[in-house]
Amino acid sequence: MELGIYSFGDRPPDPLTGVQVPVAQRLAETVERIRLADELGLGFYGLGEHHLADYAISNPATVLAAAASVTERITLSSAVTVLSTEDPVRVYQQFTTLDQLSRGRAELLAGRGSFTESFPLFGADLAEYDELFEEKLALLLRLDREDPITWSGRFRPPLEQAHVYPRPYRDRLRISVGTGGNPESSIRAGLLGLPVVYAVIGGEPERFAPLVDLYRQAGEAGGHTADELPVTMSAIGLIAEKSQDAKEIFYPYWLETMKYGARARGWAIPSRAEYDAYTHHARALFTGSPAEVAERLITVGRLTGASRYALQMDWSGVPHPVVLKAIELLGTEVLPAVRKEFGSAP
Repeated sequence: MELGIYSFGDRPPDPLTGVQVPVAQRLAETVERIRLADELGLGFYGLGEHHLADYAISNPATVLAAAASVTERITLSSAVTVLSTEDPVRVYQQFTTLDQLSRGRAELLAGRGSFTESFPLFGADLAEYDELFEEKLALLLRLDREDPITWSGRFRPPLEQAHVYPRPYRDRLRISVGTGGNPESSIRAGLLGLPVVYAVIGGEPERFAPLVDLYRQAGEAGGHTADELPVTMSAIGLIAEKSQDAKEIFYPYWLETMKYGARARGWAIPSRAEYDAYTHHARALFTGSPAEVAERLITVGRLTGASRYALQMDWSGVPHPVVLKAIELLGTEVLPAVRKEFGSAP
């Protein structure tokens, strides 16, 4: 099982100091984190797309291109690209350019996104939420498989024997589908034979096991082999040398995100006792010592058969030195334990 990191470039005012990190600083720190992950042998770094003041990254491909110049092996991915509000032709070019620049290490993770600010920004109609994604994903896949391409649809001008350049570094660009747990998304990805990434942003990851089964059943029905159906699981948390240190450091930043969710979406703000339950033995939040987090990754990896696990450890702007240390521990202590259980990633 491969291990990696994902991030949105969070930069809200720090809940302890009130200081907001400048965009330029957070972008530089992001590239430094990716370089460290590559040096430590981690396999994946994904950057999410947001168009809000508290996030530094609105265009993942640009930041990943900067990271490509200082890394050698790590897969560089979006996490996710909000395909519903993108032009598939342009986003395909961005990621094939990244793929050429990184010599085949690019991944385009397409999804609907958990935020909707890009819809009014780019003139997309939320009432066509499903139709936009369906059509644009279909076009994206055809762009990858056909050259030249002739195509017509509802949401962009037609293409007539069009060549879209550059082409990927190898025959195909790696295109994955992200989902927060919608059964229809698992079925779609399976039928299409696309890698799937499960965004676990709350609750225990065990609840995703039936969705993974559904994905694999759909893949088999679509004529795809198990090797063509890799699963990536994700988790939120933080690793520190001592378990209680990780829990104490992460708490105010996690709570800040919960407060934001309460304001924006009507969530109830969890109590400290609930947080302690979520982090107990890294049950729902993968927060603890390297041994705790490794044991949890192994448990869920066995259950789901995941080929990759990605951790988000900078929620609400956890300080950069803390994130660097967490990445170091993931690479030097957690990764060897996981490899001992599952073997090295191919």
